[in-house]
Amino acid sequence: MFPAPQSDGDDRNDPIYKGKSMFNRIPYLLLFFGLSFGPHASTTTHAAEAKKGGITWVEWTPDLFQKAQKEKRLVILDLEAVWCHWCHVMEEQTYSDAKVRELIKKHFIAVRVDQDARPDLSQRYEDFGWPATILFAPDGTEIAKRAGFIPPDEMRKLLQAFIDDPTPGPSIVKEEKVVIPSSPLLPASSRSEQETFFVGAYDSKQGGWGNGHKFLNWEAVELALRKAAAGDQNAEKMAKETLDKQRGLIDPVWGGVYQYSTSGVWTEPHFEKIMQFQAENLRIYALAFSQFGKALDKESVQTIAKFMTGFLQSPEGGFYTSQDADVIKGKHSEGYFKLNDADRRKQGIPTVDKNIYARENGWAIVGFAAAYAALKDDAYLDAALKSAAWIVKERSLPQGGFKHGDKDKNGPFLGDTLAMGRAFLSLYSVTAKSDWLKKAQDAAAFIEGHFKSPEGGYLLNNYDAKAKVSMSPNRDDNIAIVRFANLLYQYSGKAIHKTMAEHAMRYLAAPQVSSRFAMGILLADAEIARAPVHITVVGKKSDPAALLLFRSAIAYPDFYKRTDWFDRSEGPLPNSKVQYPEINGAVAFACNDTRCSLPARTPEQIAQRVNQISK
Repeated sequence: MFPAPQSDGDDRNDPIYKGKSMFNRIPYLLLFFGLSFGPHASTTTHAAEAKKGGITWVEWTPDLFQKAQKEKRLVILDLEAVWCHWCHVMEEQTYSDAKVRELIKKHFIAVRVDQDARPDLSQRYEDFGWPATILFAPDGTEIAKRAGFIPPDEMRKLLQAFIDDPTPGPSIVKEEKVVIPSSPLLPASSRSEQETFFVGAYDSKQGGWGNGHKFLNWEAVELALRKAAAGDQNAEKMAKETLDKQRGLIDPVWGGVYQYSTSGVWTEPHFEKIMQFQAENLRIYALAFSQFGKALDKESVQTIAKFMTGFLQSPEGGFYTSQDADVIKGKHSEGYFKLNDADRRKQGIPTVDKNIYARENGWAIVGFAAAYAALKDDAYLDAALKSAAWIVKERSLPQGGFKHGDKDKNGPFLGDTLAMGRAFLSLYSVTAKSDWLKKAQDAAAFIEGHFKSPEGGYLLNNYDAKAKVSMSPNRDDNIAIVRFANLLYQYSGKAIHKTMAEHAMRYLAAPQVSSRFAMGILLADAEIARAPVHITVVGKKSDPAALLLFRSAIAYPDFYKRTDWFDRSEGPLPNSKVQYPEINGAVAFACNDTRCSLPARTPEQIAQRVNQISK
């Protein structure tokens, strides 16, 4: 799944985003009665701010708007992130301004939320990033939305304007109704439009897709890798050029990926390091190394993994959420990140958000499984297994689901169980241990039972029926569901998994969804239309020769593949339609829907066999 980079104050002139109104990714009708939002900071911190004359930020409680109506006050919601530079600047400049404080104290109830802790709010308002400022009338009606840093003078004008006239302003745009088609197939016109985006949005001068913010659009690069494998030389050039440019956003000292670079170039980074960007860069560079064998791609995998295990993994195994861009909050750190390790540490280390969320760990596990498959380094599998064990122990819910963090006042959320389902399927694909496949199926069952929208697609979370909220599916989550459920179906053979993929694809096929730049839609569409390459190792799991074959199989350069290890002593494989012959010694077969290859007896022969049946 691919979100827009979480901008913290810069203008967006990127053609990828043209035609998109602010915050319009998720259509919804929101009446906030009955919701309970967690606090951003402790009550002690809030009290201290109030004593100093600061703003008293409060939690979002079920009776918030009842209180607002009783007191005849508006509500201001500040959505921010621990790692966000411009959030720190806004706190120091805007919310420290005496006139801004006075207006808020007199006319508003002030609420602050850490967006990483609340996937529902984060995905609802994520389009242009953080900080996000939303104003509400006393009855819960949205009246204004602003993205990015708001200077004190602008904030004063904004607040006063809606104090004077608390009716919806021009930033409140009526959302277009999504019309769900009956067919799960992407219309040819939509497919053509996305293909046009793929070529047309590529920046031929600088590399990467879009010419505003520069970052690794992992879905676009994955699509380019897939096209390159099929012989598309232009796609190969685009993939390699983007991967090379992206290396400029990898921290040369500590490793890890900076979120993005501004001004249409790759040399003006914003230095926050967010888990999804680490995990997806890890995965894509691993795929690239498997495909091209380029030493620099291998080095990028190692450098990103070093940061993730060294800075973002807890001693118990769970992964933390992010590292801040600033050493001193609100002050740019460009000079700091030019220093060597020792000089950086003398000044201090940017704050690491040590919340451990199931979703972020699922992303990390998938990335490390891909790194293990490509580089054959057991340390990467160990990192993934430690994370999975911690999340299963600390974040599991009954019936196969997962909670986000310690407290989910409005959960569970789709993203956590979905990310962990994908993680379990990845672990099965690189270990052939059936317990992981069982956990993936349990996660799918939880998703089907808790998040399915009757019309099409899957919802962000499952609110209590008494809560006056109508949610709509999220595009990126549904791309991930198509890809997860469809691949799970290939392994399990269970019709429900195919049905899940088709149900999510129907939402993506809606013209209101498929008309926007989203290379993940093309990936999902291509995968649901065909079976993956299927590589099966036949041999005892105690046989070192079989292990070598299996490691070669999982390194085959395609994220959409099925890998099995058939040890006759363990019984039949799930969803096996092939009667594998009994042959002395370990062998591997590559199969498609109609035929299987000759046996491969050496690791080098596996790719040859796959290529033979793919022609």
